[in-house]
Amino acid sequence: MSIAELVAQRSTCLRRKVGAVIVKDKRILTTGYNGAPAGIKHCEEVGCLRGKMGIASGERHELCRGVHAEQNAIIQSATFGVNISGAVIYTTHQPCFICTKMLINAHIAKIIYKKAYPDRLAIGMLKKAKIPFVKI
Repeated sequence: MSIAELVAQRSTCLRRKVGAVIVKDKRILTTGYNGAPAGIKHCEEVGCLRGKMGIASGERHELCRGVHAEQNAIIQSATFGVNISGAVIYTTHQPCFICTKMLINAHIAKIIYKKAYPDRLAIGMLKKAKIPFVKI
């Protein structure tokens, strides 16, 4: 989790700095933090779209310039051909509903997070998928 917190420091999000580390067999496979896609100006430069629109935390995830930490960790695995099936993800915050769906389809075996996030749909889906998720 310390490494996920360190990775989160690279985040360019103005609302919440999130870091994620995917681990398998005691080896770090990929990392991710939340920020704009490559080549796109970051919120630190142009401001927060969600803040300007008055969107509450946990709602309307599609209206965000940033890619979530968990998504970036999954994308990194695809980019570099790293198999994350059966791995554990350590993330500084509970994954949102969108990230939860991606983690399920990526066959992540367990989710360990530090801070809660207001997304009951994500928790319900993890329970249905029978993927252990642990707040530490």
